[in-house]
Amino acid sequence: MRLDARRLCSSTLWMALAGLLTGGCVGESTPAPKASSANASHKAEFLAVADRVEKSANPFLGRAQIDELRVHVQTTTTATAEGRKIRANLANELLRIGEIDEAMKLLNESVTAMEADPAHSPEEADIYVTRALAHLREAEVQNCVSRHNRDCCIFPLKDGGIHTVAEPAREAKADYIRFLDGSPPSKSFQDPVAAENKRVTATWLLNVACMALNEFPDGVPARYRLSSKILASNADIGRFVDIASDLGIDVYDHAGGAIVDDFDGDGDLDIISSTADVRGPMKAFRNRGDGTFEDVVAAWHLDDQLGGLHIAGADYDNDGDLDILVPRGAWMNEEGRIRKSLLRNDGPKGFTDVTEEAGLSQPRFPTQAVVWADFDQDGWLDFYVGHESRFETMPGSQNYPSQLFHNNRNGTFTDVAEAAGVQNNRYAKGVAAGDYDNDGDMDLYVSNIGPNRLYRNDGGMKFTDVAAELGVTEPKGRSFACWFFDFENDGDLDIWVNAYDAKTADVARSAMGQKHNASAPCLYRNEGNGTFTNVAGEVGIDRAWLPMGCSFGDFDNDGWLDVYLGTGDPMYESLMPNIALRNDRGRRFQDVTGSSGLGHLQKGHEVVFVDLDDDGDQDIFHQLGGFYPGDAFRNAFFLNPGHGNHFVDIQLVGTESNRQGIGARIAVQVEDHGTRRAIHRAVGSISSFGQVPRRQEIGLGNATSIAAIEIWWPKSGKRQTLSGVPLDSSIRVTEGKDGFEQLQLHPVVLHGAEQAKAL
Repeated sequence: MRLDARRLCSSTLWMALAGLLTGGCVGESTPAPKASSANASHKAEFLAVADRVEKSANPFLGRAQIDELRVHVQTTTTATAEGRKIRANLANELLRIGEIDEAMKLLNESVTAMEADPAHSPEEADIYVTRALAHLREAEVQNCVSRHNRDCCIFPLKDGGIHTVAEPAREAKADYIRFLDGSPPSKSFQDPVAAENKRVTATWLLNVACMALNEFPDGVPARYRLSSKILASNADIGRFVDIASDLGIDVYDHAGGAIVDDFDGDGDLDIISSTADVRGPMKAFRNRGDGTFEDVVAAWHLDDQLGGLHIAGADYDNDGDLDILVPRGAWMNEEGRIRKSLLRNDGPKGFTDVTEEAGLSQPRFPTQAVVWADFDQDGWLDFYVGHESRFETMPGSQNYPSQLFHNNRNGTFTDVAEAAGVQNNRYAKGVAAGDYDNDGDMDLYVSNIGPNRLYRNDGGMKFTDVAAELGVTEPKGRSFACWFFDFENDGDLDIWVNAYDAKTADVARSAMGQKHNASAPCLYRNEGNGTFTNVAGEVGIDRAWLPMGCSFGDFDNDGWLDVYLGTGDPMYESLMPNIALRNDRGRRFQDVTGSSGLGHLQKGHEVVFVDLDDDGDQDIFHQLGGFYPGDAFRNAFFLNPGHGNHFVDIQLVGTESNRQGIGARIAVQVEDHGTRRAIHRAVGSISSFGQVPRRQEIGLGNATSIAAIEIWWPKSGKRQTLSGVPLDSSIRVTEGKDGFEQLQLHPVVLHGAEQAKAL
């Protein structure tokens, strides 16, 4: 086993040295409560939850509605329009849970009967759309899943992405044409907007089906053919190639969370993920350090943690290793009243579920939105959970106030949200923490279905909502993932917040440059004087994208933060490419989806920018898969092709501040052929549905030298200035300690990387 300076930063060594460090990592703590039995299995508990959810009529995961529709099928026949509609509804529900064959049988019977019925209404042409979607899903299963390769579902489809089992996509193509040719004009419907959206969606999916058949564009009837400009990119950052299957980490899973970090203290970055499947366990892969991974989910005691649409890592106990919080129940309303899990990292022993003794097992409110930060500057990480409350939007419904958990420094937490003024009482879908006003404490942004909130930290665990005052409550209607970041490199934190009210038709129109009816993301530029300006239109992101899991990093190591949006919603028809946006020096974002190989068509969830092979550029781990039981897919790992730019990796060790350094600010001053520029980073400022490792991986472009690195620590307020840091290096900086420690980099050729780069 390799040993280097990074490996010596294991939690075991730090615990041994803690008493020898002057001042320690943090202030004194009170005694910890008695722990429960270590690593007792929780599988039975979560399986009981799964039973309850599946027996319900939950629109995503429930099965009660299927039983009800089966009863109705027995009392009707395909000879009537009503009987055919009931069968189409049942087929939709069967598709949702993955029963494609039974769904197809019902649809075939209904279509045959409809076509034989001279009295059938033209409006019944909708059934062709349902059957086309079933064929399209069958096409994905038989090709992209069963015959998976690195090109599968990468938009635009080509090479290995062309379907070798062509019949299902060909049937989908035929049904979409039947629908488009046979449905009445949209204006004849009671809801012409919805009818026209259905036609646009069918047109989009017809073109996608033809791509799968290698028949785009000429094989699409001219009247329904989309312009090839939907494939265009504004710039070229090289092609990222998915090598997850080569590494054995292409888990077939549903939507979920992911963290890539060094969990076992050996200096190599490991992978842990979760899944929205209420019966699905977490996954864990240990990095062997030789370009391969091993499955350690059982050894790390994570195989009995089921469900969870997101996971958030943080060193909450200041012992030097990364712990995990698993929120649960998102989108599930009352059925989503499932407890969260706090998983303490115990080093070689794996993880221990300490939720109950930490005081976090109650209340059980539906959520996926979590952020860690030291909100009261006591040197210990607190966390905020944004719950999905419909109290304001649906009077009489259950109220699920959001919670702010203060770290008691003894392994327990106390909810102080009410006293702090941050209960929100809205349907929270994203949360982010950052010091937007540069006053030294962490503020809080909450993205809602409904107006968003910006809670200014006034000190003493008291907050004031200033969102309306500062004009940062939008996008209108439905917002999702959000984050603080400095996209202009001016030292002030800006706010990106995604809109989530688009339909597939809106995305198609937007891709064609046409007018759409959806909200666009907001990018609130921090003007540095306490105000914000929405510059989404100015920088070119006023588009309909429907982003879910997403994050930011640096595709090309030029020092400017880029964005990757995982798109979609639970609907099968939401087949749209995930979006890659290159930051062009803070002036605009260039769509590089088509040229980069990052335009995956499957539902995109947690995004992790991470230099997994230690070669200096950021790769991307992407948790893929839908929310429906029948909509699983394989996770992806996109290898960065490299751009020849310089970098520096910075690991922070807090002593007065929290050990992880969340809240610290970094400015790297570089000389770039006679010109000096600053590259700014905020530690712990991540997407509410994306992650980065604890070390800061900072691209430096074609800099000729690093003039200085300045670090501002959150609790102590200390400022450290480093000189003599070499380009393309990895360093560790300890709060209050002069200078830096240079760490050894270990570039490794990941299994499959050489073949990928040859492409």
